[in-house]
Amino acid sequence: MNFNTIFLKSFRVLLLPFAIIYGWIVAIRNWLYNIKYFKSIDFNLPIICVGNLSLGGTGKSPMVEHLLSIISEQYKIATLSRGYKRKSKGYALANISTTALEIGDEPMQFHIKYPHVSVAVGERRIEAIPQLIQDVPNLQAIILDDAFQHREIIAGFNILLTDFNNLYTDDIFFPTGDLRDEKKSAKRADIIVITKCPTHLTEEEKLEIEEKIKPLPHQHLFFTAIAYETPYHIYNPNDQWILNGNDEVLLFCGIANPLPLKAYLHEHTHTYYQISYSDHHIFSIEDLNEIKEKFEQIKAKRKLIITTEKDAVRLVKYANELVDIPLYVLPITPHFLFNEEPVFNQLVNNYIDQFYKNSNEK
Repeated sequence: MNFNTIFLKSFRVLLLPFAIIYGWIVAIRNWLYNIKYFKSIDFNLPIICVGNLSLGGTGKSPMVEHLLSIISEQYKIATLSRGYKRKSKGYALANISTTALEIGDEPMQFHIKYPHVSVAVGERRIEAIPQLIQDVPNLQAIILDDAFQHREIIAGFNILLTDFNNLYTDDIFFPTGDLRDEKKSAKRADIIVITKCPTHLTEEEKLEIEEKIKPLPHQHLFFTAIAYETPYHIYNPNDQWILNGNDEVLLFCGIANPLPLKAYLHEHTHTYYQISYSDHHIFSIEDLNEIKEKFEQIKAKRKLIITTEKDAVRLVKYANELVDIPLYVLPITPHFLFNEEPVFNQLVNNYIDQFYKNSNEK
């Protein structure tokens, strides 16, 4: 038994009165938007919103990257994020000298992997979007990262994510649960994606979830699993390492939920060792020395160090210290179950195509 988990859940139950108050506040806020007492702004370009109803990770960053992969070659795209845990404030547009400390982990990850995409951050999206449109001439579409609850902006296409292991339908308001928005807010979504599913999800399990979600006639429901791709060297993406049963791995990461990653390494390596850090941890020279020392203690012939893409963007500044060690980054991508990825991609492309078709007809 995990005593800490039991203790934490018991403590959160005691906070139920606060959850009820929080739920009332959220409901009143949504009602004021619904009756148009609070105003929402519509912008004259396609805006795709990726978000969730809960706190914690539901796979938003991999979904944003998937969207970039299917539309950024055809359209001039920008992403706009809050820039969680960055050391700066206000609006910022990434450039060649930008660091993760300035814009945050996930936006920096987008910036590195998709250099032809404009990546911006700003706590106030309603103020950041006009500035972004001004800074990026001929911008054709914006992807809003983690903005489903930001109703100041009217997104033309909403993608709602919910974790298979913590469906919003089974959750309650924070702080007793993880919900930060009403369950009925899901009605605003065009697409609902169940993320982090088991790879071999059965049709029966799929139907059970569909019964819980009860998508509206206009909504499309998809199921994805985490797909781990080939690890690549942190400073040389062409240097890849094919994992096999003989590898011994030192894993270090500062992410909210490393359990799927640990399960993957358990299945694909001989053994692994782990150094854990807090989510969005800022690495120091002392951390690097600890990692190197731990790695040197591993006696296997085939050994390597693995970290996540989100952690890797915080290590770029340590090129001199890390360039000579086998430090590999393990990328992830959403894997659509039941062969439905083409349907998802087509829906996204159709939204943008139809937007410009309607604009040209006016």
